[in-house]
Amino acid sequence: MSEIRVRFAPSPTGYLHLGSLRTALFNYLFARHNGGKFILRIEDTDQSRKVEGAVENLISMLKIFGLNYDEGPFFQSQQLDIYKKYCDRLLAGGHAYYAFETEEELEEMRRIQQMQGKQTMYDRRARNLSEAEVKAKLESGVPFVIRLKVPLDEEIKFYDIIRGNVKIETNLVDDQVLLKSDGYPTYHLANVIDDHEMNITHIIRGEEWLTSVPKHIILYNAFGWEVPQMVHVPLILNPDKTKLSKRQGDVATEDYLKKGYLKEALLNFMALLGWNPGEGETREIYSLDELVKLFNLEKVQSSGAVFNIEKLNWMNAEYIRNYDIDKLCDLCVPFMQASGFDISDSSKLKRVLQVVRTALIRLDEIGKHAAQFYKNKLEFSEEQKFIIAEQTSQTVLKVLAEKAEKLDKITTDNFKPLIQEVQKETGIKGKNLFMPVRIALVGEDHGPELGLIAYALGKVKVIERLRQGN
Repeated sequence: MSEIRVRFAPSPTGYLHLGSLRTALFNYLFARHNGGKFILRIEDTDQSRKVEGAVENLISMLKIFGLNYDEGPFFQSQQLDIYKKYCDRLLAGGHAYYAFETEEELEEMRRIQQMQGKQTMYDRRARNLSEAEVKAKLESGVPFVIRLKVPLDEEIKFYDIIRGNVKIETNLVDDQVLLKSDGYPTYHLANVIDDHEMNITHIIRGEEWLTSVPKHIILYNAFGWEVPQMVHVPLILNPDKTKLSKRQGDVATEDYLKKGYLKEALLNFMALLGWNPGEGETREIYSLDELVKLFNLEKVQSSGAVFNIEKLNWMNAEYIRNYDIDKLCDLCVPFMQASGFDISDSSKLKRVLQVVRTALIRLDEIGKHAAQFYKNKLEFSEEQKFIIAEQTSQTVLKVLAEKAEKLDKITTDNFKPLIQEVQKETGIKGKNLFMPVRIALVGEDHGPELGLIAYALGKVKVIERLRQGN
């Protein structure tokens, strides 16, 4: 087999959609697994939909997720002359033709077809224009487009790695516009030409493009080119089985990063949307390198994959619990700053994160869980005030504070023996010993073990809060 060459070809129309992230990921995994090339192409021929900064955002997102491309980015808008040259070739070979209808005429055509219950498509009227009529219109400057001359009464057959054998009657295929009146190619023409010019071997994209394949095969045949292997991955669905859309939740990749989903967790989750590693693999947590080793197209399912936010939350929490603590601290900084906490003491942030990370689903929750470690003064409920006001509680807090002052610093290892010393000296134990200490330190009745809490607070804060409670 020749070198595997795949491409990710987004349009610069805004954010990176989750579906596009998965498409890029599948292309990347397939290329890396087979020692091939992963190419980035920007399909920017529709200038009316181009969004400022979208290209930079796309490239930044690929870099963030580690989906490094080998070639590109290539821009379709920079090679209009190439598309024009190939379009002229189609005209000369009788595979395309000029059409001169106005937008109003096309709209009326569609309106009548809808009234008659017919499929809305171009009615091919311009195919009947004589050479003289076409020449006269061109010479008089009538605006035109160039359309594909679809062969009639034929059947297009092709094999898709995921969907198997597919066939479509050509009479159901529209005479697609290939070159627009502004001189820009449509997706269909540019896509086929670029894939050929770039020697793309496998076209891996969303199933919404499946119905476009016959148009593309007609073009490949007209040019006498080999058709790449087709691979159309399933749609990502909402829980109600409708296509994933913003109406039911976020669909922009960057929105999930902004909420504190780790890039590794999101990529891991997206890989398992519509693909599985096969028999014998029961894990659900995979690094990008592990995914590269395991990935194959035969394990991509043909049915839609439901975006299960609960599954993503579980996976993200797993990653947070096992993430490198120093890297996790860096990621948490903007979320802590957004909560208004002074995090100039990076050592304290690290200690706090070691305590609260087990409670986090997303990093944007850290402010809520870390607040008790940064407040200058805790607020107690009436019941908590009653507990720490009891004589036994006051004794515990006073003795513990005195013993804590004698330590150079508080660690998880030396705080537990300190509690045991207080128990031995005062005779107070169990709930009467632990509850007032916990309330005084963090204002909570339950939570992590006291040694972790004290370690996160640090000696100065521990003594201060024990005395405030006392």
